[in-house]
Amino acid sequence: MSRNQKKYLPLERTGETSTQRSAGRSTKDEGGNVISLETRTTQTRAAQVNAAQKSAQNFEADLVCLSHLRWDFVYQRPQHLLSRCAKQRRVFFVEEPIFGQGASRLDVSQREDGVYVVVPHLPEGLSNEVAVEAIQQAMIDRLFAEHQIRDYVLWYYTPMALGWTRHLKPLATVYDCMDELSAFRNAPRSLREREAELFRRADLVFTGGQSLYEAKRDQHRNVYAFPSSIDRAHFAQARNIMTDPADQAGIPHPRMGFFGVVDERFDIELLDAVSAARPDWNFVIIGPVVKINEADLPHRDNIHYLGSKSYKELPSYLAGWDVAALLFARNESTRFISPTKTPEYLAAGRPVVSTSIRDVVRPYGKLGLVRIADDAAEFIKAAAEIGMDEQADNSVWLASVDEFLAKISWDRTWGEMAELIGEVAASRRATIAASAQQSKPATSKQPGLARTATAGSSSSATAAD
Repeated sequence: MSRNQKKYLPLERTGETSTQRSAGRSTKDEGGNVISLETRTTQTRAAQVNAAQKSAQNFEADLVCLSHLRWDFVYQRPQHLLSRCAKQRRVFFVEEPIFGQGASRLDVSQREDGVYVVVPHLPEGLSNEVAVEAIQQAMIDRLFAEHQIRDYVLWYYTPMALGWTRHLKPLATVYDCMDELSAFRNAPRSLREREAELFRRADLVFTGGQSLYEAKRDQHRNVYAFPSSIDRAHFAQARNIMTDPADQAGIPHPRMGFFGVVDERFDIELLDAVSAARPDWNFVIIGPVVKINEADLPHRDNIHYLGSKSYKELPSYLAGWDVAALLFARNESTRFISPTKTPEYLAAGRPVVSTSIRDVVRPYGKLGLVRIADDAAEFIKAAAEIGMDEQADNSVWLASVDEFLAKISWDRTWGEMAELIGEVAASRRATIAASAQQSKPATSKQPGLARTATAGSSSSATAAD
């Protein structure tokens, strides 16, 4: 099957954690770049993780997510987090509208993990933004009424949803900023303005990586870094799978693989150059092609596009690769990405070579877990050394991988997020209760005294204001 790996030397360890707290401290290299985050002692962290898990269980409110992504498209950060959230409460995942034939309607369906997926359908040709947002606002109001959504948290992936959700009054507002959306192809012109408004409205801002945290931390008082995490047990299955899927079985070794969305972030030129220089290597590309023309992709006998695969199927494909690749171009759309597939490749036990994406270089490159290369010659050299051409004992490298991955998980990430949300929701509830108590008329069997008490209460409130 796959070949062994060498030249992964473990570097000196620091205490990586998944969250950058306001009072946290970071470990930096000689150039001042953050390598890893160290925010808590082991005992403190364990206590806070337990508190987070308790908070997640006691966080009594629905969660309504507004997303630019489709739930059934690619299984990534939103699915990992919100499927865990749905174990304790109702989660409504509201997608962007689909335009087509027929009248407007709102489709609501529940997935196996408990998440309710909400899809607005609007008439084709309806291009006026004001009209579109007015219809969506009416739809969200009807959703809340029909499903009796009263106490709730709003969770935004797209600031564009503000146009039809400004009127809502949540217990907490969360912006999970997983990407710099304004840098993506076809981004709405008003996205930056909407994001600035969302920063003003949000109680909490989570970022999908350390680089994005550094770009956003001065824009809000409560910004926390939650980099890509891992469902380790799922991808570790690849270490024991011995049978190839049917459409991969006939592809000769050595194999270099990539899975993910193939879009403007994918380095077409690098794949073309490497596959041309090494016709004896085979390249397996898994994932949908979006926002770019398929005809622009390199097509050679040693490049195999296998299309989209389910999250459940991915370990079976990974098991048959000799090297896993992060073929990301270096451009504005990849400047702040934190690829979820990095820890997934590693959990599968696959040696990894990546272009110099900042959130891959640190911590993975700095710790010797991933080889970094940008041009074709460097990429080929790195891939050859870690499994495409040579065999070696990878036990030391794999032990370092497992030590690193033991510190992160999507369960822990969600637990810490839930803790923060629970604190905001509890504070908001206390404020609402205090306000209601303050405005509540005093009661007495003597009407005159009741009127005096009420007037006094009102006078006190005015003075306090």
